[in-house]
Amino acid sequence: MQGGSSGIGYGLKYQARCISDVKADTDHTSFLTGTLSLKEENEVHLLRLSSGGSELVCEGLFSHPNEIWDLASCPFDQRIFSTVFSTGESFGAAIWQIPEPYGQSNSSTLDCVASLDAHVGKINCVLWCPSGKSDKLISMDEQNLVLWSLDSSKKSAEVVSKESAGMRHSLSGGAWNPHDVNSVAATSESSIQFWDLRTMKNVNSIERAHVRNVDYNTKREHILVTADDESGIHIWDLRKAKAPVQELPGHTHWTWAVRCNPEYEELILSVGTDSAVNLWFASASSEKQASERSAEASRQRVNPLLNSYTDYEDSVYGLAWSSREPWFFASLSYDGRVVIESVKPFLPRR
Repeated sequence: MQGGSSGIGYGLKYQARCISDVKADTDHTSFLTGTLSLKEENEVHLLRLSSGGSELVCEGLFSHPNEIWDLASCPFDQRIFSTVFSTGESFGAAIWQIPEPYGQSNSSTLDCVASLDAHVGKINCVLWCPSGKSDKLISMDEQNLVLWSLDSSKKSAEVVSKESAGMRHSLSGGAWNPHDVNSVAATSESSIQFWDLRTMKNVNSIERAHVRNVDYNTKREHILVTADDESGIHIWDLRKAKAPVQELPGHTHWTWAVRCNPEYEELILSVGTDSAVNLWFASASSEKQASERSAEASRQRVNPLLNSYTDYEDSVYGLAWSSREPWFFASLSYDGRVVIESVKPFLPRR
């Protein structure tokens, strides 16, 4: 199914790759996004959906010294977020705080809370602990996982532990398990690795080549979703991970990212370099499959693609569900176009 131009758009000044839901903002549907310009001073935009849901408003515009390759909002403080950035010659990562008061009329300067400076090579991402008000976060480069303890009041971050993934593995990203704060999934060129943060050891793995992105289903404890470069989307039950329990076609070019809906366990979003965002209906657990389902749900399982949003002119890299209003999502194409869409017509009946 092809979707029309029904989204709410917002244009950034420069190219961009990353967008994040501001989960800690419980009063507004908010997103943070950052630009990727090599020659110009980069920007972080704080975007909020208007109360009527018809307009995307820039509530804050902040200067950022380098091109932003990863951005993640702190889950317990809406003014704090992390970035991974590049100077063109080297990579860095830092924790930032939005100053108060702020507005969109002038580009405000961000306060640097802490620099995550335990890396040498290319840094891929920063992960915030998803459980409660935790001071723990993880930064990941191609060879190492680093566990940090953050004290934002003292503007400091200390290394708790650091471990190498080994020379045979080149890490590319990961996701923190929302059901187990001691478990992190890390993607590499040839596998998905599962790390125990208490021992900082790789305790299990799924051999899988070219996994681009990974996300946990927040409503189903053992379910993991992966995006593969060329072979689409795979859903895994980690209790029996020899083979995926479901496969989705993905995109006509590389599938870049996947996100499970925070409230509706059957809904998955994916973006790709084919300039599309796809909304999928993923079958529920095998126990539910055995039970009686409506004729509508049966048809959805036959054709799992609920909708394809194609109102883009460039590769789509950024993707985030709203945790406050989980029928909204934000996507970001490389040309700096942010689009907010509603999936209300496709919500499963309850």
